[in-house]
Amino acid sequence: MLLVNQIRENYAGMLAGLQKRNIHNAANLLLQVITLDDQRKSTQTQRDQYQAEANIISKQIGILMKDGKAQEAIAIRERTSEIKEQVKELEERHSKLEDELKALLYTIPNVPHISVPAGKTPEDNEIVLENGTIPALFEGKQPHWELIKKYDIIDFDLGVKIAGAGFPVYKGKGARLQRAMINFFLDEALAAGFIEVQPPILVNEESGYGTGQLPDKEGQMYHSTADNLYLIPTAEVPITNMYRDVIVSESDLPIKNVGYTPCFRREAGSWGAHVRGLNRLHQFDKVEIVQITHPDKSYEALESMSSYVQGLLQKLELPYRVLRLCGGDMGFTSALTYDMEVYSAAQERWLEVSSVSNFETYQTNRLKLRFRGDDKKTQLAHSLNGSALALPRILASILENNQTPDGILMPKVLHPYLGFDRI
Repeated sequence: MLLVNQIRENYAGMLAGLQKRNIHNAANLLLQVITLDDQRKSTQTQRDQYQAEANIISKQIGILMKDGKAQEAIAIRERTSEIKEQVKELEERHSKLEDELKALLYTIPNVPHISVPAGKTPEDNEIVLENGTIPALFEGKQPHWELIKKYDIIDFDLGVKIAGAGFPVYKGKGARLQRAMINFFLDEALAAGFIEVQPPILVNEESGYGTGQLPDKEGQMYHSTADNLYLIPTAEVPITNMYRDVIVSESDLPIKNVGYTPCFRREAGSWGAHVRGLNRLHQFDKVEIVQITHPDKSYEALESMSSYVQGLLQKLELPYRVLRLCGGDMGFTSALTYDMEVYSAAQERWLEVSSVSNFETYQTNRLKLRFRGDDKKTQLAHSLNGSALALPRILASILENNQTPDGILMPKVLHPYLGFDRI
């Protein structure tokens, strides 16, 4: 969540940033934050004043009792009872104001970085670069949802039988291809200096709030109400929450983790060409990279993570492009996001396969994730994450782009993991 002192010190900049996100009531929201914070501070000041008075009276009572003036001591002791009631009321009001302030801050998204373009829809995103050659396929090319039937490698009907729409069953070489990509992505991350973790795929409510999925995406997450646990929409949630309420040493930065998990999202969308097959699922596999960095180095880390993901796409020999998302298309918690899209030659459209984002202090403020420098002072770190990579659309693009009349060629980099070179 946003820092109140930053809202006070840079009100105009914060307002301009939220307006870039098309938050039309941004001024009202920020003024409400300042008003609640003023009331909270005023209540705290009153409470402290009463507490100071109580301390003075307590000393006076001690002196009077020592001097044998019990009646006078009893007389002013009545005032301490009154003060205790007033302090109790002020503490309750202070707690209520703090809760109201936090609840309000939870509804305000992160302020975009100055480089984020204005815009409302994906059409307003900025194309940063394109790489690779779009393959010219033979006449009779097929989209991946036809190819998976032809080669019997993924069964959507069986998934519907077991769980419902959006839960595919990978079979034979389809399952092996999934496992090969996961191992390849993990090995590449380890070579790049990331530490592998295997986190839980269920998280508690506090973890959801910590990284900003709650309350923003509550309706999109699977919720086990009996235990009040949520199935993760991305490994970002459990991995980043490993550092909730933690103070790390500045010398430990950057912290780099990678993890593979299944991911679960309720909002799979309606049926149609853009969500057919593997294009959008309720359950999918993903390898996620997470970094905790010094604030001065987070944008350098973001560029490095973007280059790293691009390197994976290059090794898979997939044509791709990089987008800088506009204010209206960014995630709730992000300050700057790069999307990587690969070209699906049979569908003849770009498919998003990765988002790499810098959250600055938005998550770490919620998480109370700080670092301590040589001066022993603590400050909030910056957090970043990225898909490296999400498997379904990568698999779809590999199948479509590498299809031939005689089968589907596998990227050379996956051959050692697969044990075969074609389907």
